[in-house]
Amino acid sequence: MKLKEKRCKPCEGGVPPLEKEEIQAYQNELKNEWEVIDQKKIRQTYSFKDFKEALNFANKVGEIAEEEQHHPDLHVYYGKVVIELATHAIGGLSENDFIVASKIEDL
Repeated sequence: MKLKEKRCKPCEGGVPPLEKEEIQAYQNELKNEWEVIDQKKIRQTYSFKDFKEALNFANKVGEIAEEEQHHPDLHVYYGKVVIELATHAIGGLSENDFIVASKIEDL
């Protein structure tokens, strides 16, 4: 099953974060290359013509986050949105981060 077809599972901790090899395997399933930060989060920057477009995109990302109950950190600037995904309950990355990333890529 493709990432974008999956649903996020609640994570209350108690499971280990993904290892480097697992992160790479999930990255290979994404359309774009997301920056991996310290094996603990992934980051992508999207560019737009102005603040309004950036804000509209951020709101769509927010809708996905609410639907999946997995929330990225969003940084909205004039003409760009930086998205960071991590599973805070485990202090690293989980499949949920890549599920949300995949759905964001389809916007």
